[in-house]
Amino acid sequence: MNHLDELEAESIYILREAYKKFGKLGMLWSIGKDSTVLMWLAKKAFYGYCPFPFIHVDTTYKIPQMIEYRDKIAKELHIDLIVHTNEEAINTGMGPEHGRLVCCKALKTDGLQQVVEKYEFEGLILGVRRDEEGSRSKERVFSERNKDYEWDYTNQPPELWNQFKTDFPKGNHIRVHPILHWNEIDIWEYILRENIPLIDLYFARDGRRYRSLGCAPCTGTIESNATTIEEIIEELKHTKTSERAGRAQDQEDAYAMQKLRKDGYM
Repeated sequence: MNHLDELEAESIYILREAYKKFGKLGMLWSIGKDSTVLMWLAKKAFYGYCPFPFIHVDTTYKIPQMIEYRDKIAKELHIDLIVHTNEEAINTGMGPEHGRLVCCKALKTDGLQQVVEKYEFEGLILGVRRDEEGSRSKERVFSERNKDYEWDYTNQPPELWNQFKTDFPKGNHIRVHPILHWNEIDIWEYILRENIPLIDLYFARDGRRYRSLGCAPCTGTIESNATTIEEIIEELKHTKTSERAGRAQDQEDAYAMQKLRKDGYM
């Protein structure tokens, strides 16, 4: 069993444990590479059928090609997809000009809480990784949120030797992170091996490409000539720039993401 086989096996085990232990679950799909790999793993875990609906929190500010790709793939793969927008916030004019953290909370965090309450999800499955960003490195595979969806990152159970706590007080909200142990190069090597369809925004055009995808006003490109997956992997082996350097909301505050995630951000 090679490195990718081991990563895949552990992720599939986590997905099956979550399905066994918890009630109604939903899986977030941001349309990016990580959540698309997670979607692929879920189909493998349940032999081609995914028992969870996919959720996309649409801020209405996403890069337009992302929405085109979302709708195309959802139709081709027959995905049970829930698309939700915080219409109340949009109707009051919410946008990044109000402050990026304020906007993220209203359109992403609050939007996510609305969809959880509407569909009565007991837990959510997300494609976050420890190496992606500092606050995510503090996460657990099975991560508890209180009844207000708040995360107490100072009080979490250890997950030593892959022993996971899966018993939580009824009524609390659970986040499940099946690819927390993967890194960025693992993701790209797995996409290459499995031939996973991916949005072409990740591939260089005119010397620039997206390394991380999000809302158009807050997501920048990087200099790159990588037009294939092999070239992206080689580029990542030599880069000294963080993966989310192009995400403007991360630059608002040294603890921006930690503050957002503490309040229930994805």
